[in-house]
Amino acid sequence: MPDKKAAKQIQIKSDRNEQFMKRINEYKKLFNVEPGTDLQTLKTTYRNLVKEWHPDKFTANDELALEAEHKSRQIIDGYHFLVSIAPETIAANEEEHNASADSGIADFKLKGQLLEVSFMDGSTYEYFGVSKNIFTRLINADKQLRFAKRNIFNSYLYRKAKKAA
Repeated sequence: MPDKKAAKQIQIKSDRNEQFMKRINEYKKLFNVEPGTDLQTLKTTYRNLVKEWHPDKFTANDELALEAEHKSRQIIDGYHFLVSIAPETIAANEEEHNASADSGIADFKLKGQLLEVSFMDGSTYEYFGVSKNIFTRLINADKQLRFAKRNIFNSYLYRKAKKAA
């Protein structure tokens, strides 16, 4: 019986990771993002997509109105996500990220390959692609903050999830 339970948990984690990567790829496809796309180009694409799919352009009884509402939410969510992981955004917020990391780790948890770290200053960051092995090493480290600074904070793509209170 334990083998079935373990296999089911592995399948659930695999499905979560697949859904997460699928979501990122879907956003990149929606915005036609290529490596090296800058924030200004992303913003221009975002504005054009919002104009094209704005729900007010469609009549209330039209099936397209429902699709437009769904699509506009997807566009807004995708834009905010892609901006948060853009190299320019990360570079602009690097000092703030380092200050949060220096404040100390309050809590952390792994969901699939998404590591969520809450810092003592109240901010929370998400780190993408963190393996179970790295997470286990973080848990077992004598000095978790030191381990995270050396192996996670500047090694994985991240975004700010919550602002400091």
